[in-house]
This record gives sequence, C-alpha cells and structure tokens, in this order.
Amino acid sequence: MEREYHVPVLLNDSVNGLEIKADGDYVDVTFGGGGHSREIFSRLKTGRLFAFDQDEDAVANIIHDERFFFIRHNFKYIRNFLKYYGVDQVDGILADLGVSSHDFDVAERGFSFRFDGDLDMRMNRDATQTAADLVNTYSEEQLRTMFREYGEIDNAGRLARELVAARNAKPIKTIEQFRHAISPCVPRLQESKYLAKVFQALRIETNHEMDVLHEFLQQSIGLLKPGGRLVVITYHSLEDRMVKNFIKSGDISGKQEKDFFGNVESPLVAINRKVIVPGEEELERNPRSRSAKLRIAEKNA
Repeated sequence: MEREYHVPVLLNDSVNGLEIKADGDYVDVTFGGGGHSREIFSRLKTGRLFAFDQDEDAVANIIHDERFFFIRHNFKYIRNFLKYYGVDQVDGILADLGVSSHDFDVAERGFSFRFDGDLDMRMNRDATQTAADLVNTYSEEQLRTMFREYGEIDNAGRLARELVAARNAKPIKTIEQFRHAISPCVPRLQESKYLAKVFQALRIETNHEMDVLHEFLQQSIGLLKPGGRLVVITYHSLEDRMVKNFIKSGDISGKQEKDFFGNVESPLVAINRKVIVPGEEELERNPRSRSAKLRIAEKNA
C-alpha cells in the first residue's frame, strides 16, 4: 500500500482557528501534502487560497481550481508574492512548521537517521548548501554553537570536536558516515532521542529555519486584515518560544510595549491562552504529532 504523503497535524483545530469566511482570502505557507489546504478550500465558496511550498515534490498535491494559487517558494517571501497577485491583506494565515512525513520517509532527502543516504536535508533542492557542506566546512566553534542552540545538546563541544577529527581524515558525505563519526558522543540507551536533536539542529541550520520564521512573523502582521487570524503549529521549543513571544508582544523577544496608562500594546491577541496539543486519538493515528503545539492569534482592530 502506498504511504500517505503527509498526515496533517491538528487539522480541525488549526483550520477552525482560522474562522474561515466563505469569501475570504487565506494563505497556507506550508502546503506539503495539501491536507490543511484542502480542508481550508472545502470551506470556501468564492474565497481564494494561496499556498507556499519550496519543495518540488509538493507540486504533485496541488488543488486544480482557479481560486487556488500554488507558489513554489519559501514562505519568507509571502509579502512579495501576495503583492504580485494584487493582494494587500488576507483573512487568515496558517503555518505548519513541521517537516512532512514524506521528507522523513524518503531516504535520499537525508532528513532521517533511520536510513543511509546523502547527508542532504535541503527543503528546497535548488539550494546549493547541504547539511554535508555545513559538517565539512563549519569551524569547530560554529558546529558547537549550532548543536547547542538548535539541538540543545549538552555535549555539543565534544560533538563538534569528533566531527572535525573525522572529517580531517575523510569528508563526511553520508548519514552513515555522520553517525559513525559522532558515535562516541551518543549516550547509551538514548540513541534515538540524541540523534533526533542532532538532526534537528543540522536541518534548522541548513534551511535557515529560525531566520525564515522570524521574517515570516514580522510580515504577517501587516498582511492580516483587522480581525484576521494567524494559526501556527510548532514542533520544538525554539520555534514555539518565538511564536509565543511574537503573539504576546509583536516581537520575538517577548518584550511588551506599554502605552502611557500602562496598557500592553500588541498588534495581536492570543485566542487560545493555553497551547493546544493533539489528543490521544490523533497521537495513536499519527505518532509524529506528539510534539506539536498549536497557537492561534487575532490581529487587533
């Protein structure tokens, strides 16, 4: 049986959070398998949906309708492309920041430590820099910083030293070579958890994910109509903290500005004070959703 391209996470909660207007304009900045987009589109009558995805594989899942616009580019360019289509503001924006099941399950994409293959990890295969390039060219200090900041790895210093020593003997090009190089650093009985953090850090750096998220969030405020909704699904603490702070204050630092009377001034208001997470039924159906967190915000009028 053919494996489903991607099982959409928190599907109903996230799309309900958009409060779809049948004639509204919406954006799905992480199209992937199209699960969220199809649910959004099913609730539109005369409205339009703009979907972003830089992965060429996602093209196979597009919705064939004149009110659907697929944009094969990184969502950090959201403002430019909406302007190209003559759209100044929209009624809602959805972002599912997780890597698709498809990418994890295709060995040659290099996202998963379950397979051997090229150490690639590019979400956009037109990009020139791969994860292997980082591993073989970054200084020991750069590697240490990357693993500590993006993987929150305790022994990031030792990990960086082992990689530098290994690549000095032979360039590290494949997942198997990479795993062998870092094997002295992997804690016993915690191999999967440790490797997940290491691969997360490499993926984030390869695709500049935190910078992209920052740019996207900053643009989203100007792109939303008053009362428009921003819906974001995060998967690790770094991006969730950034989204939480941004909703709280309009700035990723979380620093709140106050007016003369001491009232907090923020362009957004949180709709769900408590983060939404998958229920038991979804976790059983889709174990990869276990780290997902959903935050919904509305633009102040």
